[in-house]
This record gives sequence, C-alpha cells and structure tokens, in this order.
Amino acid sequence: MLPQLPDPARRRWRTVRRAVLRRRRLLAALLAGVAVLLGVSAVAAPPPATVPVLVAARDLPAGAELGADDVVTVGFAPGTAPDGLAVDPAGRLLAAPLRRGEPVTEVRLVGDGMTEGRPDLVALPVRLPDPASVDLLEVGDEIDLHAVDPQAGGSDRVADDVPVLAIPAATPDDAGSGVPGRLVVVGVSDAEVSQVADAAVRRFVTYTWARR
Repeated sequence: MLPQLPDPARRRWRTVRRAVLRRRRLLAALLAGVAVLLGVSAVAAPPPATVPVLVAARDLPAGAELGADDVVTVGFAPGTAPDGLAVDPAGRLLAAPLRRGEPVTEVRLVGDGMTEGRPDLVALPVRLPDPASVDLLEVGDEIDLHAVDPQAGGSDRVADDVPVLAIPAATPDDAGSGVPGRLVVVGVSDAEVSQVADAAVRRFVTYTWARR
C-alpha cells in the first residue's frame, strides 16, 4: 500500500518503482559484483614487504663521482639485498664500474670498504708519474710496484701481486696542481705500506703486470 502522499509525489513514486522493477536484474548483478569485490579486497594478502636499496640509475664508469641523480631507490625483497650497502654515496668516487640497476655497495666505492673480504690488505693511493701508463690499467689487475731512482739509476721492487682497487678519473685540477702523474688506489699489506709510500715520495713508482 502506498503511503498517503500528494498526487504528484505518488506519481513520481510509481514511476521510480516501475523503473527499478524493470532493471532489477541489472541492479542485482551490480550489487553482487560489488559484494564480490569487497570480499576479495578483504581477504587479499597485503603487498610483500620490501627493503629500500640504492642502485645505479645508469651505467657508470670507474672513477666517476656519484651525484644525487646517479642513483635511485628500488625495493628489494627482504633477504635479497647484498651486504655492505652504501648509505649515502653522493660525492664519493666509484672504485669500479657500476651497471644500471646494480646496488651501490661500499666495495664499489673508494675507501676502506674496497678491501672487504681481504683482511690482509689496506687501500693505498699511489701516484704513478706517467699518466699514459695508468690508462693501460683496469680495476682488478694485479701488478708489481717498482721504485725507480732517475738520478742514480736502478730500481727496486717494493710490492708484489698488488691488486688495483680503483683508478680515479683525471680532473682539470690534476693538470693545474703541478704534480705529474695519476693516482691509482692499490691494495697492499701492512708491511708494504711504508716502503711503497716512501718510494712514492722519494722516487718514481712504476709497475709491471704480475707474473702468473
């Protein structure tokens, strides 16, 4: 029985009722679909947890200084991120090339992290007087270091089987400093630090590739 409504309101009520009845199957299907979606969303598992990791935004060469736009943050599944992640690498030099998407770890940066896994070595920067000879080296090469006396002649081998850890990129400041050569970071034992450092100050240091 319709409520006691004025005639215009009663006519509108009947029009709405007939429209609903004509479309009752469609409305029922829509309501059922909404109920299914609500049910699925209620039982769906939450998205998996991730760990933020800084990775290279593009291929980067050894010796490059990292800028803020050289790295991006991506999510790694827990337990899949490598150890030794760099927390704030901006402004630091790459000891080895980085491929796009590769995590930035301390072992890839110039610093004490370069000798991770080699407790017998320490990282030591050595200036080689011939920049062209530095261009022949690659990170990972093993070399013997020789101290040469250009005045008296002769040479002494001051370190054996030294791994090249980093080759910092040449900068305009190098040319204007008046100090010849290029820096190379090598890994040496504690016993070799003093003799290599002394040779680098008093004599010219050069290298030969270590014999296999």
